[in-house]
Formats: sequence, C-alpha cells, structure tokens
Amino acid sequence: MKLIIGLKIILLCIFGLFATFGSGKLFAVQVADTELSYVNNPLIWADVPDPDVIRVGEDFYMVSTTMHLMPGCPVMHSKDLVNWETIGYVFERLEDTPRYDLREGSVYGKGQWATSLRYRDGVFYVLFSPNDFPYRSYIYKATDPAGPWTLVTRTHHFHDASLLLDDDGRAFVFYNGGEIRLRELNEDLTGVKEGGIDRVVIHPDSTETGLHEGSRVIKHNGKYYAFVISWPAGKPRRQLCYRADKIEGPYEKMVVLESEFGGFSYVGQGCMVDDTDNNWWGVIFQDRGGVGRVLTLNPCIWKDGWPVLGDENGKVPYTIHKKVTVGKKRKIMESDDFSGTKSILWQWNHNPVDSAWSLTERPGYLRLRTARVVSNIFEAPNTISQRMEGPRSEAIVKLDVSAMIAGDRAGFAAFNGDSGLLTVECNADGKWIVSSTSSVILNPENYGVSGVKNRETARVPFEANVVYFKITTDFNPGRDMANFYYSYNGADWTPVGEEFRMIFDYRRFFMGTRFAIFNYATESLGGMVDIDWYKVAVMTDREKRIK
Repeated sequence: MKLIIGLKIILLCIFGLFATFGSGKLFAVQVADTELSYVNNPLIWADVPDPDVIRVGEDFYMVSTTMHLMPGCPVMHSKDLVNWETIGYVFERLEDTPRYDLREGSVYGKGQWATSLRYRDGVFYVLFSPNDFPYRSYIYKATDPAGPWTLVTRTHHFHDASLLLDDDGRAFVFYNGGEIRLRELNEDLTGVKEGGIDRVVIHPDSTETGLHEGSRVIKHNGKYYAFVISWPAGKPRRQLCYRADKIEGPYEKMVVLESEFGGFSYVGQGCMVDDTDNNWWGVIFQDRGGVGRVLTLNPCIWKDGWPVLGDENGKVPYTIHKKVTVGKKRKIMESDDFSGTKSILWQWNHNPVDSAWSLTERPGYLRLRTARVVSNIFEAPNTISQRMEGPRSEAIVKLDVSAMIAGDRAGFAAFNGDSGLLTVECNADGKWIVSSTSSVILNPENYGVSGVKNRETARVPFEANVVYFKITTDFNPGRDMANFYYSYNGADWTPVGEEFRMIFDYRRFFMGTRFAIFNYATESLGGMVDIDWYKVAVMTDREKRIK
C-alpha cells in the first residue's frame, strides 16, 4: 500500500510539472503565486503612519503620511497585505507658502497629513488637509494609482478626514478631533455640497477625555462603521468603532482593540479592509520610538455586527498564518547606484532646488551642488532621505568630496529633529571628518529654525577625495541607537563619535528617523559633492550585512 501511494505521489508531481498537448510539446504548468506563510508583526517595522488601505479587485493600495517630504503622499501596492511596494506619489511638490521651500519658516511636521484613499467607477481619489496655513484640503484623482494624479479642488479644512463614497453616488467626509463631524461633498468631489449634510454625528462620551480622532469610515452590509482612536485619561490609547444604520446616526460605540505590543504600551489608529477570501483585516499603526510609527496587521472577526480585532485574546498577535504572494518581499528601503533615474524611495526634505542636483552631469553619480548659504542642516535644501527599518538596519554611502569649497558641509545623517551627523567639513585649513549631534528648535509661529543645539563628538583630519560613511541602527525595544563609521576603502571601518539615541518627537518633525545624504554651504555657493552609490540592508534574527 505504501508503494502504491508513493507511486501516485510521483505521478501527481510529474503531471503537476508538465502538460502534454496534441502538438507533442511540453508546457510547464504555472505554479500557484500564493502560499500559506507565517507573517510577523510589526508588519512593516518602519515609519508608515496614518494608513488607509483599500482593495480594488485582487489588488490592495495604501497611502500614508510623509508631511514635509517631497514628493509626497506615497501610494503603495500589495497583492497580499504583507509585501508592499511604493508605486508613485500623489504630488511632486506643494507650494501654498514659501515655507515649503524652507523660506520664511518651514513645514516640519506639517504638509500632507492623514490622507484618505477611495475608489469609485474606475477612479481613485485622495483627500488630505495640511495642518497649516491656509488650512484648505486637497482632493486629487487618478485612473492609475501610480499616477499621474490631477488636482480636483482645494476645499475646506478637514482634520484627520475620511472619505465615504456611498453606493447611491453621494460623497461624504468624516473629520475633526473630539466631536466627529460629517460634511457632504458634491458627487464629483469638486467641493462641499451647497445645502448638503453638515453636522456633528459622533459625540465622545464621558469616558473619552483625551485624544479622539483619526477617522476611517467604511460601509459594510448596509451599516456605517467609523474607526476612531481615543486616549482616555489614565488608560492606554485604543481603537474604537462607531456603528450606525444611517450615515447621520445615531452611532453606538465599541472598543475593538486595546492592546500593548512588543514592549510598547498601545496600538491605535488605522483602517479595515477585506480580501478576496472574505477575510477582514485591521491595518493599525503603533508609535514605536525612534523608527517612527510602524504597521501591525490584525485579523478581524465580525461578532454581532461588530469588527473585533486581534487574536483570540483581543491582543495584537506576534505571528499570523495567512496567504502571501510567493517571491515577493517588502520594499521600504532600496540601494541605489545612481546609474539611471532616482529611486522612487528617495524623498527630499521640503521642495528641492532642481537646478542644484543632477543624475546626468556625471553619469553614474548623484551630484548635489550647494543651493543656499545656511548655517545648519535643518535649513538646507536638497537633503535626500529614505526610511530606516527595524529591528536593525545598516546603510553605507560613497562620497566624492573633491569639489567641495571652504565652508561646505556634506555627509550622511540619522536625520530627524534630533540628528546624528557624519560630516565632511571643508574649511580654510583643510577637510575634517566630524561626528556630531544636532537638535533643532522651531519657532512656533512659522516653524522656522530659531535655534540649533550642536555637540561635536569627534574630529578627524581628512586629506582624501573619496570617503565611505556607514550608519548602523538598532530599534529593538529599549535601544533606538545609531552608530557611525568611516572608511577610505569601503572595507576597513573605523568607528567614530558616540552611540546616538534616536528620538521620535511629535512636536517637531513628527516622523521616524531617516537615512539622509546632505550637502550645504555656510559661506558661499559653488561647491558640490558626487554620490557614487548608496547601499542599505535590514538585519533580522539572521543577520545580513552589506557586501
């Protein structure tokens, strides 16, 4: 019997690999593109805050917040809710005020916030409202989520908003902090509807004494579900759901997730989405220190008409067994040899000065010319950056600094409101490799730089034209540390400076620390640096270092 079973298995394997057609040719049978796998939380251990996820057919799309970074409003695609790839941005730059150009102030922590993504009749729509002057929302549309996106309108300020495109053709937006307000839009989303609904529909009860915002609204089985975060006094942040039979209410409330996770005290703010197998999932972020706000994936069961998130104990699971796409991996960071177009994962700090960077002046290099005379990195245009990723990551950059002039500062940074810097300083007495920390103080009126606290931790004479800088990071609970190294050949590394603690501060940048390449002038323009390549890797339990 065992022999017969074994023969059957062999035959099945043979026929599973090939199919014979009348022509006599053999064709490989297409292997299934999905498999059951174990997925770990955090789903994305990188800064992907304020997620909104939708499914169109078999494809998932997600938008997230990147605030003052340009291009902005990244659009990501996935086939399985696990492996995400950035496919485009909604806009290249914003120009409401000179502050987007780092003039007359800044938009650190402002810019594109909490974008809502929806789809109807072949068209994708996004809505976001910068938490800054002139306090007017943007609505864009596109037939391809990778772009191009077209501006539909600038309309009223909708804080932490969610679009709801109802099945009768009407369009609404839920928004606000504290009391959640409902506003009806024109069906084509060209603005608010004259005489349409405009009223508070969700009143926080007496237990909601803290944060109450972050709306994400869906319609399911004829009912309206509004997901809102709250932070009751003396209790952890949590995910609420409000439910109503009619869009105007009345709404009833349920706590659908209240969970610590991974050594951090809470998880809260996100959205719900279903897959093609009728499974439901919650994509909820967690504040996780220096790396920023990371994503968790939570199974959802519907119980008595309520979506309940988490495992059987109502907690964020460390591991999920689900269907994933074979051969796909997350693409949050990316190495770049600068031999073609700029990697889609790079973003500029504020609007770039396009005349001061090039990928063609010296083929195979990114050339950064000094664009403005400033005194610190926080006021410097054309700093370019990518996310960091946990639990540990490492990045190396190769710089040709032969064309720097006196007063220039170029290098590699763990960049945030509190930054760790590896800098080549070009002064009248020559070049130096300098390790330092730099913390910015922002003017509360226009978010301009009103002060910078610098601390030098090492200074090394430097006479070469080429230098390699490396930053390693550790985002395991209790760490949030970066270490810095330099090399003259890319193989022999010298540690420099001190271990640097990375900090998340919502009062300033309001984002995770990033790997950043910079070049700016403190005396006069005319200098430049050439970046040969950038290499990055994530180290997990099985450490993989850059080769």
